[in-house]
Amino acid sequence: MTTNVYNISDYAQAAHMFNAAEPLPSVSVFGLGYVGAVSTACLAELGVRVYGVDPDARKVEKIASGQSPIVEHELDELLAQGVEEGLISATSDAEQAVLATSVSFVSVGTPTAPDGGCDMTYVRAVGKDIGLALAKKYDFHTIVMRCSIPPGTTLEVLAPEVERWSGKRLGVDFGVCFNPEFLREGVAVADFRDPPKTVIGASDERAAKMLSALYASVDPDPIVTSIAVAEMVKYVDNVWHATKVSFANEVGRLAKPLEIDSHEVMNIFVQDEKLNLSPYYLKPGFAFGGSCLPKEVRAVGWIAENLGVQTPLIDSLLTSNEAQIAAAEEMVLESGAKSVAFLGLTFKPDTNDLRESPFVTLAARLHAQGIEVRVFDPNLSHDDLHPSALAALAKGDAELTAFLKDLPERMIEDGVEAAETADTLVVSHATNHYREICLRRDPKRPVIDLARLWRRPPSDAGYQGVGW
Repeated sequence: MTTNVYNISDYAQAAHMFNAAEPLPSVSVFGLGYVGAVSTACLAELGVRVYGVDPDARKVEKIASGQSPIVEHELDELLAQGVEEGLISATSDAEQAVLATSVSFVSVGTPTAPDGGCDMTYVRAVGKDIGLALAKKYDFHTIVMRCSIPPGTTLEVLAPEVERWSGKRLGVDFGVCFNPEFLREGVAVADFRDPPKTVIGASDERAAKMLSALYASVDPDPIVTSIAVAEMVKYVDNVWHATKVSFANEVGRLAKPLEIDSHEVMNIFVQDEKLNLSPYYLKPGFAFGGSCLPKEVRAVGWIAENLGVQTPLIDSLLTSNEAQIAAAEEMVLESGAKSVAFLGLTFKPDTNDLRESPFVTLAARLHAQGIEVRVFDPNLSHDDLHPSALAALAKGDAELTAFLKDLPERMIEDGVEAAETADTLVVSHATNHYREICLRRDPKRPVIDLARLWRRPPSDAGYQGVGW
């Protein structure tokens, strides 16, 4: 275990005392998924020379040609601009990238392990890759973890791995940071340019100073703290977001049988910004999903269990989330539908991310009960429906596997056709296009609205909201 201890108060102030006239350090970004691709493009926009690194040849080819591997607003344009200006390149050669840069961002996957914790396979692998490269390098190098990991991982897993394969010492030859990202899919570029906060957990003054210099133009006053605190902040933020979603959904389920408009209740609730913090997420809707919230809730529950600490609210979040999916399932079954069309399948609008989408779970359950399920979602491309990608989403679950293996054949190219051919419409995303489709449908055709399409729901008998 690495036990280096630094006095944060000594270098937190020093982190701001860099020379703004000095050129920005070059950066290698390990992992070209959501966080990595956005970081690559946005750092290049700041004038940073960026090398993207990924073992996936398709991602490398796309980034190198200035194309985004994901659906994300403005990302294609920024990547193309960075490539054209000679600021962005991509490679599968980790050694080349490390030797050419001063800072390495690590944005690799940290999936849920079988025991509910985090699978550290990719973290250890990138630690080895960077360590082997650092063995051939003499300059000080900063490694920045930018993925969700349990507190202690940066210093107790990544750093020892780098030391082992490089033969070098933390704090002497290289520094490490944990720099949580607060990027919302769909508006990630805007969030990078105008972050709600910039948190830097650093092992030493040089690492803090170098990372602060990179972010100076978007946030000249970062929060510099210990690595463990920064790691915990990421989990706490996401678990709080998960808590807000489940809390509002329980209000919706309670209010509906009382014939109380849950949105009117919550509209009043969120006006108290002094005590109730932010209104974000605090509206009844559907279950939470995606690459962060379910995984972070499981991870924090696992950490608490291993520490012998009781966290009943956090432990109940996935149960509450499951109840929301079950409520929607029951609504569809009560409609008597033999065929259902989903308007949207990704876990949220303006993204192609199907990871842990609650809509996929709901669709799979309906399919397992003999209901014909079809899908309209213009965010999904041929690459997203590749058999290997769908198999990874299923994670061996028989129900999901049965549904996802035929997903390409279930896709409908015309949303109006979906509304005209299905017994019941299930609306997953609150978009104007989906509103138009629902307004143009036969009023006798039921709509199960999981997204709150309208501020004031329509009064026709065919419309139902999941919590209003």
